Amino acid sequence: MTAIHYTVEAADLHAHLFRVTLTVPEPQATQTVSLPVWIPGSYLVREFAKNLQKLTAKQGRRSIALSQQDKCTWVMSCKRDQALVLSYEVYAFDPSVRTAWLDSQRGFFNGTSLCLRVHGQEHAPHQLLLPAVKGQATWQAATGLTPVKTDKKGFGLYQAVNYDQLVDCPVELGEFWSGQFSACGIAHRFVVAGALPSFDGDRLLADAQKICEAEIRFWHGQGSQAGSKAPHQSYLFMLNAVHDGYGGLEHVNSTALICNRADLPRLVHKQGRPFASDGYTTLLGLISHEYFHTWNVKQLRPDALASYDYTQENYTPLLWFFEGFTSYYDDLLLRRAGLIDDATYLKLLGQAINQVQQTPGRHVQTVAQASFDAWVKYYRQDENTLNATVSYYTKGSLVALCLDLSLRKEGHTLDGVMRGLWKRCKAGPMREQDLLDELHALTGRSWQAEIQAWVHSTHDLPLRELLSSQGIDIKSEAGSLPQRLGLRVNENSGHVHVKSVLRHSAAEAAGLAAGDEWLGLDVGNKGQGGSWRLNKLDELSALLGQERQFIALVARDKRLLRLPMKMPEESSTWKLATAEGRQSGWPAA
Repeated sequence: MTAIHYTVEAADLHAHLFRVTLTVPEPQATQTVSLPVWIPGSYLVREFAKNLQKLTAKQGRRSIALSQQDKCTWVMSCKRDQALVLSYEVYAFDPSVRTAWLDSQRGFFNGTSLCLRVHGQEHAPHQLLLPAVKGQATWQAATGLTPVKTDKKGFGLYQAVNYDQLVDCPVELGEFWSGQFSACGIAHRFVVAGALPSFDGDRLLADAQKICEAEIRFWHGQGSQAGSKAPHQSYLFMLNAVHDGYGGLEHVNSTALICNRADLPRLVHKQGRPFASDGYTTLLGLISHEYFHTWNVKQLRPDALASYDYTQENYTPLLWFFEGFTSYYDDLLLRRAGLIDDATYLKLLGQAINQVQQTPGRHVQTVAQASFDAWVKYYRQDENTLNATVSYYTKGSLVALCLDLSLRKEGHTLDGVMRGLWKRCKAGPMREQDLLDELHALTGRSWQAEIQAWVHSTHDLPLRELLSSQGIDIKSEAGSLPQRLGLRVNENSGHVHVKSVLRHSAAEAAGLAAGDEWLGLDVGNKGQGGSWRLNKLDELSALLGQERQFIALVARDKRLLRLPMKMPEESSTWKLATAEGRQSGWPAA
């Protein structure tokens, strides 16, 4: 079958416009094309067609009329024996990993944002031509697509086996740092845009290599043949370093990442050692997370996503497994790779536990419901999100923790379950029943009750008991003032703005609401302790002294309100530590 061909040009850097030329060698008599409304891995209808403009179609010199059917679909009548050529522009000014970006410093795009889908020919070979960018002699190109004929800078012709693969290989353009390493015999490449001159690329490569080797061996064993069993023959990390940003999106043999520029390792010596911030550990966790998705979501995937419908939401109740279990293993495999110690791992785990414990929505929504509702809730968060939802990432990771620690009490591990599922599902679509069947096959008993309680109910997880069984001490520490009050606030330039008010909290009882500006307080009975301006929430304790009751002075819609408020009892958070003399090998093994 003749290949569908796309030419993507960086047409106007200052106007942020890509120009796309799509050639369909053998169109249907009535040919339909459409642009996806979402990108796999990010569960929100994003309406990419809103950025498409100047769409025209021709066969030879003859213009073809386009009939728009809906927000992202066009139909045209064609001669079957003549190539159909469509031309259009796409505005690209979204700095995230999910869409497309173009300016004078950098270009980036996902195929779902730029490449119209040719209906009826999705399984034909697809080609992508990337011409060199005019006026940008130092720019390069990088993508996970298979090169056909490219120059030293990466510009030229690439191919994909079908449309799915084409749009699953994002493209990075610009001046970027590039480095390579091999993990279990598989070639890996890192390209980093926006890094400071002090960026320590060698350290990033060495640490990423440890992560990749740990994960390849996790799935395919410790032997020398582990790499040959992996689902990818090469891999590309595309990292965009910015002043303020964080995120990642997985692809079949690549990932697009964003991090704070300050979180990259640097060749600035402190006490004789290269410097890396706490944020670097977070970045390594992100790398670990997205790379683990190479197996757990890009191959082993929800049965509802066995094939993608790019025209609408694709619902699944299994994101707690595919995102949550990946979130469990991202930091755990950092520990096993020797990149963090037990204390750091337990600190990160404690943060995840506290995040869920401080979310009132965990008593409202099950983690399976959270998965299904991702399209309308997780990616559309507002002031009530914490009260109405729970994160399938974070609680899902704690479900994985509970399963792992429960299995370890019986002489098994979650590692064995994951590898068993890989074989059981033939590295393909998976149902919840497959997990239950694998657990039963491994242990000889049913796990239906645990999955029902942990996944399909709003009961709290048995974390304290299970962690104690592994020799982990759980101590309580005083919570922060916002936690104690049940508030989430923004503080800037001496102003305290309320972002969220948590359910059944002191702030809710007093009548505070999202959008309020907390100006100050009257202290003491009927204000006898004085009236005070509040510039930061942390000032509250000093202003109150021994008093527990006060009047919050609040501005709402230009009105000044006096809200009686009572300081609650101290709140607490969990702190995890290794018990003295413990024998368990978890989490290091």
